[in-house]
Amino acid sequence: MEVKPIIDNKQKQLARYAKALSHPVRIFVLQTLSQQSCCYSGDLTEILPIAKSTLSQHLKELKDAGLIQGETEAPRIKYCINKENWKEAKELLETFFAQ
Repeated sequence: MEVKPIIDNKQKQLARYAKALSHPVRIFVLQTLSQQSCCYSGDLTEILPIAKSTLSQHLKELKDAGLIQGETEAPRIKYCINKENWKEAKELLETFFAQ
């Protein structure tokens, strides 16, 4: 008899996205990026009153979750919304709240 796992891949992915969305700075970054095509991390440090290292950690969380993507243009990094993964996150959240 095959045992069906209690936690499926969609639930794991939703939790991953939710964790990335769990901090106000990350929400701000996503809102900022959603209003423009891309943004350099240095531009974000000019408008956010946090240390560069702290911002870097928040960007890493968003990138690891797949909600943003970064492209190195030495010496800076350009960040953009990962539209495909953001679409999936919205769909998973909508499904979750529709239950």
